[in-house]
Amino acid sequence: MQKFPPEKRGSTDCSRDLRKPAWLRRRLPIGGQCAQTRRFLRQKGICTVCEEAACPNRWECFSRRTATFMIMGQRCTRNCRFCAVPHGPIGAPDREEPVRVAAAARELDLQHVVVTSVTRDDLPDQGAGCFVQTIREIRRQLPQASIEVLVPDFGGSSNCLQQVMESGPDVLNHNIETVAGLYHRVRPEADYRRSLNVLAEAAAARPDMPVKSGIMMGLGEDWAAVEQALSDLLASGCSMLTIGQYLQPTPRHLPVEEYVTPEMFEGWRQYALAAGFAAVASGPMVRSSYRAREMFSGDRV
Repeated sequence: MQKFPPEKRGSTDCSRDLRKPAWLRRRLPIGGQCAQTRRFLRQKGICTVCEEAACPNRWECFSRRTATFMIMGQRCTRNCRFCAVPHGPIGAPDREEPVRVAAAARELDLQHVVVTSVTRDDLPDQGAGCFVQTIREIRRQLPQASIEVLVPDFGGSSNCLQQVMESGPDVLNHNIETVAGLYHRVRPEADYRRSLNVLAEAAAARPDMPVKSGIMMGLGEDWAAVEQALSDLLASGCSMLTIGQYLQPTPRHLPVEEYVTPEMFEGWRQYALAAGFAAVASGPMVRSSYRAREMFSGDRV
């Protein structure tokens, strides 16, 4: 793999003033299509990761009548220190949720449907069955749409992952989130190698299907560790990559260690493409499902 451009390597090229920089400030839309989409989703009883994880792009996505559906509840069995989704007691999955999600996708006339979930370590199948039912229902109600699933690690269960793969998603996404050396601090209940195995097994099971992953910047990673993570992703069969800025959801979460500049994100995009990724979205506001349809279609994001 080629080295990062020498003039940038060894320097973080980021803001050391940890006040939020200008490139992360946006004017939020008020009313209009954004409010309509938000109201529609709430009326239909649809949960989105856009709202539950406090995604900074949710206003833009709602204005474009898009959203990433989050299934199996609003609480997670894990407590990652970067994530805004709450941790706590969880009820049984709603059996009607797959039908509601598919109906909402149909009414929004989505061309590319993205479905994710909380982690459900409490379920015997880790939630794989809910993904399968949701994919099948979307296929039934919206057969022309492509489907992307952003899955948890299923506790390392190959059988659970295989169930999801056999249901026929068009993209399998599983985020490693950060570099190996920060897992104990950022994702204490996850495992770096286990996440790579999810990607590798998905790529082996469906060589024709894009496998996607994402990583956050600004948690204290060094450039060599990021390069190694990208190398590990490529070796696992990952072909699509998202790179974005970590933003602290609340004071209880991990602090931002650095704000990486837009120019540096562009440098990482070029580096990743040269290294062998087929599609890369890299920027301060990029998230794993941001403009996923455009990325799946091969457009630059």
